[in-house]
Formats: sequence, C-alpha cells, structure tokens
Amino acid sequence: MVRWEPGAKERLQAAALELFAERGFEQTTAAEIAQSVGLTERTFFRHFSDKREVLFYGQRQFLQAFADGADAAPPDASPLEVIASALRAAASLFPDEGRPYSRMRQSVIDQNPPLQEREQHKAAGLAATVAAALRARGIGEPAATLAAQSGATVFGIAFAQWIRDGETRSLAEIASDILGELLHLTNAATGPVRPGI
Repeated sequence: MVRWEPGAKERLQAAALELFAERGFEQTTAAEIAQSVGLTERTFFRHFSDKREVLFYGQRQFLQAFADGADAAPPDASPLEVIASALRAAASLFPDEGRPYSRMRQSVIDQNPPLQEREQHKAAGLAATVAAALRARGIGEPAATLAAQSGATVFGIAFAQWIRDGETRSLAEIASDILGELLHLTNAATGPVRPGI
C-alpha cells in the first residue's frame, strides 16, 4: 500500500534547491534529495520526471498567468497595454516572501549551462504564448511578435532586478518601471529611424 506524504512535493522542492545550492546541480541525485526529507527515490519520481523539473515546476501556471493577463486587458487596448496587463498578472505569482527562494533558484541556474538553456527556452515559450494571445485579439504581425518579445524582455530584466540583494520593490512595481523605460525609449524617437543606423 502506498503511503501518502502530505506536502511531499513542496518538501522535495525545498530540499532539492538547498542541495543544489550547497553541492551543485550535477553532483546531487534524485535519491539524495528524497532521502534528505525521509522519502524514497520512487516518491521523488512520482512528483517530478527528473531533477530539472524541480527547478522548472510551475512553468505551465507561469505561462497561463501571462495569457490570462493578456485576455483580461480591455478589448481596445494597445499591444503594449496588453503586455502591461500580462506582466501584472504574472507578477502576482511572485510574492515578496518568495524572493529568497527565487534568488537561490537563479543562482543554481546561473552555475549550470544546460539549466541556463532551459531558462532561455522558458523565455522563448513566454514570448510565443503572449504573441499568440495578441494575435487572438486581432493584432497583426510584426506587432504581435515585437510586443511579445518586448514583454518577455521586460519580465526578464524586472525579475533580475527583483532578486538583487537589497531590492525591496515588488515585481509588479519593477516590471511597471521597466515597461515605462521601454515606452520612454520608443517615444524618444523624433522621427523615423533611418535604415543602417
């Protein structure tokens, strides 16, 4: 008979992150993660397909938050207003009390090139999801892709600032500020950009 372990997934995630930070991602096995919280390796694999999934669990929810935020924008919203709505929705997944976890997670990713590649893939998936939401609203190309790529870039910059030591602003505040910087840059052009410049 299988014994149900309350909170097993969360315990495994917390233990994995600590072990990855302490020993390194490659040097830590799924069995060691499970044993550190009194569970079996089999239990680990009931919750995660591999140890990378511990770090990337919740990606579907992350993408869905962006899509839901895009859908929640008013029907007459401009592409960048849709992006602003999507950023606000996604930022709600990152409460300030989660900042230490996110910092540690990012430090593990930063030390492992294959994990960095997976994180870049996540950013590409984000841009594709938002572009699809923009196209569904009737926004054509290249505006949909350009706005979506800009939104993914804004999120990436905002997230990097949010996890910096000493940062106290919420992710939503930082993302709003970064989007404001983007709007300032685009509004600063005094005329059409000449090719080759």
